Amino acid sequence: MQRTLTSITQLAVALAFTLGVVATAADATGTWTWTTQGRQGGEPRKTTLKLKVDGAKVTGILVSPGRGGGDPVETAIEEGKIAGDTISFNVTRTFQDNKFTTKYVGKLSGDTIKGTIEAPGRGGGDPQKRDWEAKKEVAK
Repeated sequence: MQRTLTSITQLAVALAFTLGVVATAADATGTWTWTTQGRQGGEPRKTTLKLKVDGAKVTGILVSPGRGGGDPVETAIEEGKIAGDTISFNVTRTFQDNKFTTKYVGKLSGDTIKGTIEAPGRGGGDPQKRDWEAKKEVAK
């Protein structure tokens, strides 16, 4: 009898913890946008992030402005995760036969994600970090 009660109690605690984690995960599914200043004071550049959350897994694409006014570039996100209100993912791009991975980490709060972007340093130097703040677009 004691062993049965202990097992039931452990199961109830595990279930409550699991439901609590799922219930507290923020909803990042949707389209998010932010604007950054163009290079050397150029026109601002709008970036769009389209996300889908399935449990703790995050998938989606990042749409960046094309270089020199070219067509936008869509890149799939990799290693997307969400835990509570923290989201993280990577984006790997190729430029002149070189691959580089940019890491995104952010905290969700309502219709805003605030975080940091870490990109490889030029010429193998120290990684470059900058802040990002995306707003969720309202579904039309």
